[in-house]
Amino acid sequence: MDRISALRNIEDALSDFESGADELRETQRRVLTVLQTYATEFETERDLFAYRSYGDERAEGIVVVAESAEDARGRVIELLGDEAVEFHVENISK
Repeated sequence: MDRISALRNIEDALSDFESGADELRETQRRVLTVLQTYATEFETERDLFAYRSYGDERAEGIVVVAESAEDARGRVIELLGDEAVEFHVENISK
């Protein structure tokens, strides 16, 4: 899913919420699904990839965009503000 498609799908979800066609929980589900799909199908002309962290409870499921697994680990550590956290990252880009 490219960025434009993701934005259109989110816009559709918000429009349905505003019109009363969907309630908040359904809107949240739709937006989350779009974001998860976008992250796992992330593509760019630069050498960037989506990585998901796992292992430590605090790092579990964090998704970052980076050039390498090492850079992704650094981004997660930066986001958590804790260098002592133990976790792994996996490339989830297709």
